[in-house]
Amino acid sequence: MTQTMTKPELMNKEEFRHALEQAIEGNAVSKAPFTTMWATGELKKEDFARWVEQHYAYVGPFADYLAYIYANCPHENAKDFLLQNMWEEELGGDRHTDLLIRFGEACGTTRERIVSMKHILPETIGLQSWCYRMAFRENFLYATAALVVGLESQVPAIYRRQTPVLREKYGFTDEEVEFFDLHIVSDEIHGERGYQIVLEYAKTVEEQQRCIEIVKEATSMRRMYIAAISRELL
Repeated sequence: MTQTMTKPELMNKEEFRHALEQAIEGNAVSKAPFTTMWATGELKKEDFARWVEQHYAYVGPFADYLAYIYANCPHENAKDFLLQNMWEEELGGDRHTDLLIRFGEACGTTRERIVSMKHILPETIGLQSWCYRMAFRENFLYATAALVVGLESQVPAIYRRQTPVLREKYGFTDEEVEFFDLHIVSDEIHGERGYQIVLEYAKTVEEQQRCIEIVKEATSMRRMYIAAISRELL
């Protein structure tokens, strides 16, 4: 007897939100071994310095990624969010990348070494290139699912694990770890807004399924990137 495949049905927003969250959950970077070693104080300051050099290459162009999505977005409320996100990255007080560099300098590396990006790993190049491709070539809906839901929304859970030990064990000052404190708050807001945009504009079964697939892909890309840093350092 031939079995017929059941076609996915259009999910309501609650079901769709849960599916997006589950797409992250199984491979979340907050559960990666490198994140756990950081949170339990098993890394050295020089390990943090090498992480900064990789992370800058990934997040340094984040406003550029958002600008490409903005240029391809036809919806005013979504454009407003993207513009605000870009403004916060570049103009809302200290530039986020300058805060990252400040932490790197406190760990023993230099601004020149960080911004040169001469020491980045192939997997870091892969994540950066993937972000550019998603932002530039994909529909704004899928690009938002990738970069804001799949990547940015993970940040608070990661940094909530990593930040306390920076003060308690390693003795970093509030100023030196401001990058992490800021992103625990800002990326929770950005991630939620990204979810709302995806929930609002994914109107067909095919669009919902594609968003879920892209969020899984984004999570895999970030997990690959952090695993490469772990292999390089440890």
